[in-house]
Amino acid sequence: MSDRLKRLPGVDVIRGLCIFAVVIHHINLRIRFNKSPLGAALPDWIHRILFWNGSYSVKVFFVVSGFLITSTILARWKTQTAIDLKGFYRLRAARIAPLLLAILAILSVLHLASAPGFTINPTRASLPRALIAALTFHVNWLEPRHGYLPGAWDVLWSLSVEEAFYLAYPLICRYVKRGWILGVLALALMAAGPLFRTVWAFNEIDSDYGYLANLDCIAMGCATALLGGRIRAPRFVGPALMMAVAFVKSGALARSGFDVTLLALGTALTLMSIRRNPAAGRWTSPLQWLGRNSYEVYLTHMFVVTTATQIYTAMGTPIRWAFAWFVGITVLSALLGDAVARWYSEPLNRRLRGTRSSTTDQPALSRAVETA
Repeated sequence: MSDRLKRLPGVDVIRGLCIFAVVIHHINLRIRFNKSPLGAALPDWIHRILFWNGSYSVKVFFVVSGFLITSTILARWKTQTAIDLKGFYRLRAARIAPLLLAILAILSVLHLASAPGFTINPTRASLPRALIAALTFHVNWLEPRHGYLPGAWDVLWSLSVEEAFYLAYPLICRYVKRGWILGVLALALMAAGPLFRTVWAFNEIDSDYGYLANLDCIAMGCATALLGGRIRAPRFVGPALMMAVAFVKSGALARSGFDVTLLALGTALTLMSIRRNPAAGRWTSPLQWLGRNSYEVYLTHMFVVTTATQIYTAMGTPIRWAFAWFVGITVLSALLGDAVARWYSEPLNRRLRGTRSSTTDQPALSRAVETA
């Protein structure tokens, strides 16, 4: 087996940590943990790192996605210019479309039934308009201009950024023959990121959701895969940089737009270290499991979060029970994602790809990309 296809459990650990942070963030928006007895005893920096890094976690996902997609292109087709466009788009559609279409169908039914927490505000978008945005990957354009959609719709903004990039990326790989041009394009995206987040953005939502506010992260991941093992850094540097950005979170660094750039750089350095030493401790197994199901957990967790927090409020639950609710909602979100992956999205993924092999029989890095 090629080195590029060796399992990288550390990547799943990163994704597991990120999806955990996203779920916790969305719960905390609805049940403020710092108002509970346990939360009040925690210092502010703990709250910043644990409960308010959902947005940063999505940026990390983008870097990881660019790294995995590019690594798999190189593994399947040896060089970027040899990429089979039809094959690439078929593989992406097989992975993305089944769950996305199912989610949109469920959300449409809930909207038509006027389900609380799932009904689109008519002043922001109609159901057909929201569906068009989701299917043509511009939810991240719609929301900054018309306002947030319900939570289970809102998470589709990141899918819009990612899939828009992967519509163009294979064409660039196939037809741009000179490596230095690819380098210039990547550097241009990396330079545009901070500017868009601070100067060019339409508003605050756009500075977080916009294409150019996030494509620098994906480009950083692609460049990391292309560089391979040519850049070496002490193993602790990447994680330390990521933690430092998460700790600071606001202030001058965030206002400069370079907070995301440094976070992406820290993620890239961490991925380089993981590539050289892919092993991960057994204690990380739950995070690896969560990371392998991160796509399903990400797209489905708001069904659990929205419903459970509504029940929490309706019951008048004492805030001292917040910790138990956080744990319960997180576990249910993870289990739902695993069930969806096991019984729906992965079987359809294999069928559409024309393979009967189980996920455990697939090349590990390829499998990692399929769950990106």
